[in-house]
Amino acid sequence: MESLYVLIPVTLVLLGIALAAWLWSVGSGQYEDLDKAASSILFDDEPPCPPANGTTPEREES
Repeated sequence: MESLYVLIPVTLVLLGIALAAWLWSVGSGQYEDLDKAASSILFDDEPPCPPANGTTPEREES
C-alpha cells in the first residue's frame, strides 16, 4: 500500500511530461504534413554543381 504513495505521483509526473511533449510537437508543426517524408524517397536528389573553374571532369577510358 505504501508503494502507491510513490507510484501515483511518479505516474502523474510522467503523464505531465508526455502531455507537454505532445503539446510541443503539435504546436511546432510536427503533424502538419505527414505524407512529405513518405514520398520524399521517390524524388531524385538535385544534380551536383558544376566545378567552379568551368571545366568538365575528364572521364577515364577503359
